[in-house]
Amino acid sequence: VQLVESGGGSVQAGGSLRLSCATSGSTDSRTCMAWFRQAPGKAREGVATFASDGSTRYADFVEGRFTISRNNAKNTLYLQMNSLKPEDTSMYYCAADVVWYSDCHLRRPPNTFNYWGQGTQVTVSS
Repeated sequence: VQLVESGGGSVQAGGSLRLSCATSGSTDSRTCMAWFRQAPGKAREGVATFASDGSTRYADFVEGRFTISRNNAKNTLYLQMNSLKPEDTSMYYCAADVVWYSDCHLRRPPNTFNYWGQGTQVTVSS
């Protein structure tokens, strides 16, 4: 499975961005997709997950501002980010792993996801 992120950029606080993650290669119907982020000097943290049954989960800091979605026809995962804050500034990564939907959640450590993209930078200025 290959993952390629795009859509990052620089915005002012309160602005919006939509990240995309194009997937290719062999996929399994149980594939769990996720967005993570990592700021300089900080640990990588989960942002949102999209399970094979269509269920979604979000980190507490999202506070209703982000929406994760998937277009199966385009083999693409999205992260719509609204009301961005300076503290959202990070490198954002798309990740995937083959697990049952019940195991697709943000309590899974990043190192349990087997497939990763190269990341896309999001910078939010105040």
